[in-house]
Amino acid sequence: MHRAFAFSAAAPCWLPPAGDNSAVLSIFVITFPFFALVACGFAATWRGMLPTSAISGLNSFVLYFALPCLLFRFGAQTPLAQLLDTPVIVVYLFSALIMVAATVALTRARLGWNDAAFGALVAAFPNTGFMGVPMLVAILGTASAGTVIVTMAIDMVVTTSVCIALSRLDPAGGQGMRKALGKAFRGMCANPMPWSIVLGGAASAMGWALPGPVEQTIAMLAAAASPVALFTIGAVLARSQMNTRETVPLRDYVPIALAKLALHPLLLWLVAQVAAACGLRLSPEALTVLLLTAALPSASNVSLLTERYGADSGRIARIILVSTSVAFLSFSGMVALVT
Repeated sequence: MHRAFAFSAAAPCWLPPAGDNSAVLSIFVITFPFFALVACGFAATWRGMLPTSAISGLNSFVLYFALPCLLFRFGAQTPLAQLLDTPVIVVYLFSALIMVAATVALTRARLGWNDAAFGALVAAFPNTGFMGVPMLVAILGTASAGTVIVTMAIDMVVTTSVCIALSRLDPAGGQGMRKALGKAFRGMCANPMPWSIVLGGAASAMGWALPGPVEQTIAMLAAAASPVALFTIGAVLARSQMNTRETVPLRDYVPIALAKLALHPLLLWLVAQVAAACGLRLSPEALTVLLLTAALPSASNVSLLTERYGADSGRIARIILVSTSVAFLSFSGMVALVT
């Protein structure tokens, strides 16, 4: 599989020559700073250096200022055809929906619809915004950004909506499905990240250029997105652990975390093979980006949705923590496998 997915002349300049024994070390050199910043945020919060009351401010800065600017810039620099790549959309969407369906089917009887649905969301939704975009661009180059932000749009619009709808199938929440979906739709419309992707795509299609001072301001905010977002992930994880007192059985979170890191990319690869047999063939570059996206840890913002809809937030926080911790090794291994 290594050779099947490897880039040719388009390979990023950091990759070592074929057969170089330093390949794995070179990958860790790239990935270590990203996970180290997450660890810094966790330690700062756990030890009280960062008040938990300040985390919402960091989160707001990333969500409403820095990350939208980063996504806009990448969208504006990406050809529109890449943002509307049909094989990418089909393969990623179907793999996400199958991941959701399988997780719900295996956990609903024990946990109920609400907890099963949000467990499925955290199993299928990678941390593309806060971690994936900057890390994959560092590994694969800016050409990968367009594919990554397509997956973000799918997860924010489709995967999240499906899981919220499923969560309302419990007898206690069934009558609230319409209200919950309305709330989810309003939240999606208020989320600046999808709009920044749309505006970036429009800028790319129309060839718009921003005035110099505006472009420089956006560039400065975009440059802050990666370090602040990663630090915030760690802070959010630490706060979740500090606020969680109940004991959660290992079987309720460890298998989901491991499925996110291992089964999700494997499922995506299988869906890609079926799509290719049906005439929807991904480019090797796009397949590599999708595999690494699926291998990312669970999205940290799912814990906020879990609290909003009354699911077990302690369980979801543990899934995110385990997947993020294990991903330092598993994600680096996936990079070595597919590049």
